[in-house]
Amino acid sequence: MNAPVTRRNAVLGITAAATSLAAPSILRAQSAGRVVVVGGGFGGAACARALKRADAKLQVTLIEPNKTFISCPFSNEVIAGLREIEAQQFGYDKLTAEGISVVAQAATAMDTQKRSVTAADGEAFGYDRLVLSPGIDFHVEALPGYDDAASERMPHGWKAGAQTLLLRKQLEAMADGGTVAIAIPANPSRCPPAPYERASLIAHYLKTNKPRSKVLILDAKDSFSQQRLFETAWKELYGDMIERVALSQGGRVTSVDAATRTIVTEFGNYTPDVANVIPPQRAGRIAEIAGAADATGWCPIDPITFESKLVKNVHVIGDACLGGGIPKSASAASAQGRACAAAIVNLLAGRAPETPRLTGVCYNIVAPSYGFSLAGNYQPKGDIFAEVEGAATSPVDAPRELRAREAIEAEHWFQTITADTFG
Repeated sequence: MNAPVTRRNAVLGITAAATSLAAPSILRAQSAGRVVVVGGGFGGAACARALKRADAKLQVTLIEPNKTFISCPFSNEVIAGLREIEAQQFGYDKLTAEGISVVAQAATAMDTQKRSVTAADGEAFGYDRLVLSPGIDFHVEALPGYDDAASERMPHGWKAGAQTLLLRKQLEAMADGGTVAIAIPANPSRCPPAPYERASLIAHYLKTNKPRSKVLILDAKDSFSQQRLFETAWKELYGDMIERVALSQGGRVTSVDAATRTIVTEFGNYTPDVANVIPPQRAGRIAEIAGAADATGWCPIDPITFESKLVKNVHVIGDACLGGGIPKSASAASAQGRACAAAIVNLLAGRAPETPRLTGVCYNIVAPSYGFSLAGNYQPKGDIFAEVEGAATSPVDAPRELRAREAIEAEHWFQTITADTFG
């Protein structure tokens, strides 16, 4: 019988269940297979590394245009001035040292009949199995007025890097007494609790540096993950500095005007001093090119193998897939990457894949030394992943000592997952 998930075992072994699935793959395939992984984030890099470690004879190619990965987890601390962007940056040298071929190009075309991926420089890579881990792209058509140009005035900060620093710079330039608006889309989206963590840490920055200012949340949802924990923390730490307008109160953003920095909702317009607009999302563009995305913009999969339901021999992991109850998070992507690797090794060897059991954990930091978490176990149920045994969440009435301990555990989690993924 499996032990129930706790925050502690989630930290120390965020993907233990998925990793254990790789054990049977020590029985090597008779001949080397070719696996191409597109996307070098938490899911793709973890998958590539697990594949090579499970079967050293596999030819594993990771196609990723960026030579340095910039982590979204903990990037809200960068925005709030509590952390520098350099602490979010990771390279692929350790993957190369393990025998993985890392191609610093974007994947631009695919021929799923011939099983070939073409990179931006024209080089083609054949595969027996293809793994797509493209993360998210923005569904800008769903938010009139928002495009790349608009993001320079109304940054999203939802892909860590230049946008993270731009939002931080705008906060620093804002006068005391100003308003920071955060527009939050409906689900599905990347890391659903993260916008509320961002609101918390921006409030911390403002309370410390510009105490007459406020944070306005314009929300396309009526309820959200760990809502009681967030709202309790806001009341305790920030008083009335944070105001949230929910969906039923007219909080859904329907369009923006970047020239005037105006956010339009169903019930009224807002012109904040800083506008952090997080657009609706869908699977990364390469998933659509591969034919793996359906009308929802996301990728339906077989939860046993992560193989696309639309394209044979193509697997989809991480934020891009329709995972059911499992959240779109770094922890989930990492677990999916390892489980997908185990399934592929078994498939290439002619063995039946095992049923994966994934562990996911989400930490939120709402102020220095104040954190809380949510952890869950997930298994396939029908066509999706469903939560089993219930989630382990921080108690709402916990003492500050527990909040401080969970903030420390969050940092340990980050160190563990980045070391496991990037070395």
